[in-house]
Amino acid sequence: MAVSIVYHPDYVTPLPDQHRFPMPKFKLLYDYLLQTGITTGDRVFTPKIAPRAWIEQVHTPDYVAAYCEGTLDPKAQRRIGLPWSPALVKRTCTAVGGTILAAELALEKGIVCNTAGGTHHAFPSYGSGFCIFNDLAIASQLLLNQGKVQKILILDLDVHQGDGTAFIFRNDPRVFTFSMHCEANFPHRKQQSDLDVPLPIGLDDDGYLQILAQQLPDLLSAVKPDLVLYDAGVDTHVEDRLGKLALSDWGIYRREKIVLSTCYSAGYPVAAVIGGGYAKDIMTLVRRHSLLHQAASETLMSQP
Repeated sequence: MAVSIVYHPDYVTPLPDQHRFPMPKFKLLYDYLLQTGITTGDRVFTPKIAPRAWIEQVHTPDYVAAYCEGTLDPKAQRRIGLPWSPALVKRTCTAVGGTILAAELALEKGIVCNTAGGTHHAFPSYGSGFCIFNDLAIASQLLLNQGKVQKILILDLDVHQGDGTAFIFRNDPRVFTFSMHCEANFPHRKQQSDLDVPLPIGLDDDGYLQILAQQLPDLLSAVKPDLVLYDAGVDTHVEDRLGKLALSDWGIYRREKIVLSTCYSAGYPVAAVIGGGYAKDIMTLVRRHSLLHQAASETLMSQP
C-alpha cells in the first residue's frame, strides 16, 4: 500500500553553494518516492503556510515577528545557521504547516509522513542548529488546543537530543518527550526530556535496535498517546557527517519498522517527519530518508 505523504514545492529554497544543510533533499525525496511507487500522486497532500497565530502558541511573538520580518539580530541569526531570506521564511512556515497536516491526517489514516520537519532545536524565543520554528511542538500544541488529542508522545530518534522540544513541554503533562540520542554530540548543553536515552559514540545496529526494542513497548503502554509524533532523523548513520553513531542502512530500516509496526499494531497513530541527515552524496541521503516511507508503506500493507 502506498503511504500518504505531505509535500510542498516550497520545502526547497536556495542556499549559498557549499552550505552544509542539504536543502535539495526535500524535492529529490519527493521525486524518489513517486518514482519507486512508495507513494502515488493521489496520496500526496499539500500543506498551507502555518499562520503566525499558530506559531505563536509555542514561540514568543517578538521572536516570530523578528524572524519573519528579517530583523533578527546577527548573533541570533548565526545561532540558527541558515542565511535569512523571504523565501526561507516562507519555506519554514510551510514546513511547519506540513507537520501539522501530517498530524491531522495521521489521526484518520494511521501513518502519515511529512517529507520535511523535525526542527527540534528551536526554543520559544530563539532558533538553533538549522531549526527556526519547532514544528513538532507547534503541531502538538495546536492539536491539543483544538481538542483533537489529549495526550501526545514525541518520539525523537534523531542523533541529536530534541532539546528545544524538551524545554517547551517540560511542564506540560499532556506531551511526553522521549529522546534517544548520541550523548557526545550537539547540543552540548542538554535539556531534560521526560525520558532521555543517551547513547555512546559508535553504537552499531544490534546495540541500538536492542535498546529501542526494550524501550518502546513499555513507553507506549505507560503514555498511551492519542498520537505519536516521530522524528526519524537518519543522522544516526555510520557515514553521516554530523552523527557519531554507527547504524547501517539496514539498521535504520529496521528502526523504522520497529517504531511504525509497534505503534500501528497497538492502535497508536503516527505522524513522522524526516529529521536530520547529512551526507556528501545527496542521492545516498535521499535513499536513506526514504527508508522511513518504505517501512511505513510495508507496515500499512502487512496489517489490516
